[in-house]
Amino acid sequence: MTDARTHVQDFFSVRAAGWDSRFSGDGPAYAAAVGELGLRPGDAVLDAGCGTARALPALRAAVGGGGTVLGADLTPAMLAEAVRAGRTRHGALLLADAARLPLRDGTLDAVFAAGLISHLADPGEGLRELARVVRPGGRLALFHPVGRAALAARHGRRLTDGDLRAEAALTPLLARSGWRIRSYTDRDDRFLALAERAR
Repeated sequence: MTDARTHVQDFFSVRAAGWDSRFSGDGPAYAAAVGELGLRPGDAVLDAGCGTARALPALRAAVGGGGTVLGADLTPAMLAEAVRAGRTRHGALLLADAARLPLRDGTLDAVFAAGLISHLADPGEGLRELARVVRPGGRLALFHPVGRAALAARHGRRLTDGDLRAEAALTPLLARSGWRIRSYTDRDDRFLALAERAR
């Protein structure tokens, strides 16, 4: 597990400084995905694997001043970029592994996770941890601003049915991890799987 964490930190540390400029056009896609999470004023929400915390402004807008917004990431350099970008005015940042969160059971209403699942050493364990910190009936958004095929092409690889985010693979994985899938979208311009915490 430590090797996997170190690999993730190494991968993102060298990319942190240019991350926001590299993906500067993603803001509207993030806001639209947050809008589908169904947050209400006063809710408590976590951006798991938040990176430079690009989702925090939209999450804060959704839960209002009385809500709680947290961003958690494993890579100090990504959180440092979030601080530089002023995103701490929208929520608190935690240096934490999404598979071992420093939160009590059932404290959150929702989790937003952009690009996280493919970076988890054990996706089932990570999804179970997210379920642990969300109240029964709470929500999860697994998001990416481009779909599986577009992302595979970007990385020069083929899309396969065994892909973790393929609906046939993701639905049972979520079910085994304490979630019920509610909707699944995989288009060139968006990947969004919405799930509910099992009661």
